[in-house]
Amino acid sequence: MTAEGFLEGRRLQMARGVLLQCIMGGYPPSRFYGSDDGDLALVADPKQIHRLPWSEQPRALAICDADELTGESSRLSTRGQLKRVVARYAALGLAPVVATELEFFVFAPNPDPTQPFQPPVGLDGRREDGHSAFSISSNNGLRPFFKEVYACMAALGLPRDTFMHEMGVSQFEINLLHGDPLLLADQTFLFKHLLKEVALKHGLTVVCMAKPLAHTPGSSMHIHQSVVELDSGRNVFSDEAGEPTAAFRHFIGGQQAGMADFTALFAPNVNSYQRLCHPFASPNNACWSHDNRSAGLRIPASSPAARRVENRLPGADANPYLAIAASLAAGLYGIENRLEPSAAIQGEFQVPDNLSLPCTLHAALERLKRSHLAKELFGTEFIEGYIASKTMELTSFFDEITPWERRVLAAQA
Repeated sequence: MTAEGFLEGRRLQMARGVLLQCIMGGYPPSRFYGSDDGDLALVADPKQIHRLPWSEQPRALAICDADELTGESSRLSTRGQLKRVVARYAALGLAPVVATELEFFVFAPNPDPTQPFQPPVGLDGRREDGHSAFSISSNNGLRPFFKEVYACMAALGLPRDTFMHEMGVSQFEINLLHGDPLLLADQTFLFKHLLKEVALKHGLTVVCMAKPLAHTPGSSMHIHQSVVELDSGRNVFSDEAGEPTAAFRHFIGGQQAGMADFTALFAPNVNSYQRLCHPFASPNNACWSHDNRSAGLRIPASSPAARRVENRLPGADANPYLAIAASLAAGLYGIENRLEPSAAIQGEFQVPDNLSLPCTLHAALERLKRSHLAKELFGTEFIEGYIASKTMELTSFFDEITPWERRVLAAQA
């Protein structure tokens, strides 16, 4: 839209079905978004209008809510779903607080998708070989790229906590500062968009797939969650003596009750399960533990005021609005219904059957399809539409024969 049209308040409308467009570009049957495929209004959030610092031509980006023409938020909007979850907390005098940790890979251009990704050629003329985890070395040649990333983050008002090289080859992680869930979802979305745009300027490719390289750790989007009282700001997970509260237990119980049903929301793509089923600290379970990275729900070591629950299931490929909404909705369900969690686990452990999670997209969608909890919390329209779109993507994946099948199975009798 032109700047003039935007400033005049011209309404931007979009077909309702676009919210269910699958990643290949197609759409599920129109019954999932209204047979007329009528319009939605895109209403810009005045706090999320940004001049794009990496663009040579003056351009701006506005994060919008997708509203029905009658004025209410569309049930198909993931941002709208998150706002509804936050409102349910507010109705109880509570406010959730979240922070996201996002991992990503920086690769050389990959014009042929049949070939594996490769790290960029560094200043020493070599490609990184995976021995740089947590290194402060800059021989990978990415300092100009990260310098512009930092500058663009500052221009967009994205505060950062820590940045580090992660375990994978040319893999990095950023920790965003904790705050309001909607703000953090917006910031996570903006950061991913920023990364890809700045990378293109520097002749690089940023990849937020859950598992872009075999035999290498995948990329997560861990969600740290706490809940405070609206009036006092007190963390309801800790009592006055600094001990865990019933609300803390019930929040964990709700997380456990929802994780299997919501796996398809946290791990939305076929590739997501490459990360979860070949885990490098990527647990595919609903166990909880104090500071054990093998558990799907980890309680990091912290002061009582900072007591929180880390959901380690979501991948970097997850929709931040939907993943945060699903995690917080499950926790609130536990608080409202006083659900008790299982016993905490420590050290090496075997995952009980009732705490294991789906390990393929097909299994996750089947679980979501049967979930009364998901439909109760997010509405039948959203869940059925989401399943329809993801089923199209899964069918498209099965329409292709992989190199492994040709290499291994062609010679079989």
